[in-house]
Amino acid sequence: MSPSTPDPGTPTDSGGPTPVSSRLDLTVLPPTPTRLLRAATDPNFAASSETSRLLATKHPKYWDAADSDDDRGRGRSSGAGHRSASEASTQRLQKATRVAHKIRQRSKYYVPVTEWLPTYSWSLFAGDVVAGISVACLMVPQAMSYATSLAKLTPVAGLWSSSVPIFLYGLLGTSRQLSMGPEASLSLMLGQLITELVWGDPHNTPENPELEAAAISVIATFQVALITGVLGLLRLGFLDVVLSRALLRGFITAIGVIISIEQSIPLLGLTQVLHDAGDPPILPIPKLIFIIRHITQSNPITTTLSACSLSFLIFGKVLKQRVKKTPGGAWLRFVPEILLVVIFTTLFTSIFRWDLDGVDILGKIQTTTGSPFGLPLSSLTMKYFNATFPTAFVMALVGVVDSMVSARENATKYSYAVHPNRELVAYGATNLVASTLTSTGCLPVFGSPTRSRLNGETGGRTQMASLITSTLVLLSIFFVIPWLFFLPRCVLAAIITTVVYGILNEAPHDVIYYWRMRAWPDFIQMAGTFLLTILFSIEVGVVASVGFSLLLVIQNSTKPRIKIIGRRPDTDDWVPIDEDDEASEEIPGVLVVRIREPLSFANTGGLKERLRRLELYGPQKSHPSDAPLRESAKAVILHMGDVDEIDASALQILAELVHSYQERGVGIYFAHLHPQQLEQFRIVDIPQTLGPSRFHPDVRSAMLEVESLGFGNRSAPSRFLTHRSSANNIA
Repeated sequence: MSPSTPDPGTPTDSGGPTPVSSRLDLTVLPPTPTRLLRAATDPNFAASSETSRLLATKHPKYWDAADSDDDRGRGRSSGAGHRSASEASTQRLQKATRVAHKIRQRSKYYVPVTEWLPTYSWSLFAGDVVAGISVACLMVPQAMSYATSLAKLTPVAGLWSSSVPIFLYGLLGTSRQLSMGPEASLSLMLGQLITELVWGDPHNTPENPELEAAAISVIATFQVALITGVLGLLRLGFLDVVLSRALLRGFITAIGVIISIEQSIPLLGLTQVLHDAGDPPILPIPKLIFIIRHITQSNPITTTLSACSLSFLIFGKVLKQRVKKTPGGAWLRFVPEILLVVIFTTLFTSIFRWDLDGVDILGKIQTTTGSPFGLPLSSLTMKYFNATFPTAFVMALVGVVDSMVSARENATKYSYAVHPNRELVAYGATNLVASTLTSTGCLPVFGSPTRSRLNGETGGRTQMASLITSTLVLLSIFFVIPWLFFLPRCVLAAIITTVVYGILNEAPHDVIYYWRMRAWPDFIQMAGTFLLTILFSIEVGVVASVGFSLLLVIQNSTKPRIKIIGRRPDTDDWVPIDEDDEASEEIPGVLVVRIREPLSFANTGGLKERLRRLELYGPQKSHPSDAPLRESAKAVILHMGDVDEIDASALQILAELVHSYQERGVGIYFAHLHPQQLEQFRIVDIPQTLGPSRFHPDVRSAMLEVESLGFGNRSAPSRFLTHRSSANNIA
């Protein structure tokens, strides 16, 4: 409608009403839903456009069919009625917009690739490529080693399990650095299960043991997928804190010892001697006795090759750890020492034909027998369903705990959050895809702390690194395997033993720590789990550990948790703000939290995540995909008056929490801390790290200290950084 056009209903010079045909400028665009919504919500659009006028007028093309002929003839419109219809249409569109926005939010939560891929920064691509290649160089020989030496399957089973399923985790996983794939402990459990069901009765060996072994691996992995997926759908992501650090350390150390005993046989060239034995031992201690009795029958060339490979791998690992922080040694972390050992030992064996002297080699491996995929549930696999379920349950539990520990560590290190429930669903989906590898067999796939650490250190910053790794592993099946005909199997055993070295190398530190802390219950838990696993079986060790941990969790579950507290007006009383309407937080950006229970391994596993949720959402219940309701805290005050006991595991987590806040530039203060707990803090150097200004007799004193730094205005962060530096100098 042009500016010269009179308003609808304006009398003409003749005094009569303007005809409808002249009252409406038909060149004006009709009021489509988009224009209705914009006119209702955008004042500038409504003011500068004739659309706002059109909203109050019936365009002939959009007359309601229910209008009477009289209304049409008179050309009259009910302004209120049309405004009501327009408002209803606008409200419907606004509601549809809100629903669409929520769907987009939920899709980012349930399918993480829809969140990180559209906003992917190509500046990170180079680091992700380097990390993907580095992890692939480690993954390929590791997967082959785990499949052949531990799981009693073909090397191709390990490679297939490390390719397509891992690609799926890159799409569904929330951890950016977690490297999924076969794990030593789970491969060992699967191998023991296969040995028991296939070769346990020497008088009743199946006609095709390889086919039976593949079927057992498929149904066991399918059960692992089912268990982890159900745990995720039931939102039981907190179960990763069921095992305390002491129990987990005892179990992992026992696994390391068992693997060392298992791999001593191929390292010494005693594989054939073990097969020729009438009743080969299965448990670790009898197997160790067998090795000692037959050590004189070991193959000299195999033993020498194993010793050289082990020495080179361990030396390379130690050298990387010592020089990685030096200016000229950073490049060493990119050297794939495992890949170099595989290449050179394969080359030397093919040149000198050590296989003719008794060195067991990989041999020819069939990789192109058609599609490896199929349905995991068949008559062949279902006959093992009941026999494999207990072991599958244990594998699922161990895999979840190990993966979540690694995922949380990386999330803390690189300052982002992981969603435990979504991780469980991603683990389930990944193993479900792995269980479809029916023709080759498969291994359960979970996160590896070693590979995840390598992924982050070599530049991996998004899940793109996992996608690259899985693609390279898939290519290796078709283009690398044929070149590994002369690869000695003892080298694969040496690769596994190197992983064990890393596991066992961490045990003395924890033993000394619990001893210094006089944490006798933790020490007994660790030792008991270790002995039960070594003397009986992995399943017994896990069941005993979980049972004892559940009792401790139940004991602590009835105690109160942590809450945000605020001050009552005109008083020094600090109470939970969700319990007292008058209480309010003093300074924006300062989070004051009261921990109202003793701290133990059971209630501190999720302490960092709980504090982060309080920081972003406050006491309100919010979905993890919702936008934060509060700004990130600049300072955190912990009221420790009710914390009269802290166990060794909780103290470790508190030290990590302090370090995490320091890295983020967030000030952390302690109020009402008991002298006994302060002494415990000194053991892990928390007072030395923070300085004396971070410890106060009450919350009021801590608030005065925070206010003196200028929190609540824009200069607060820089003032805090200066204060933090001086506090560290004091310490």
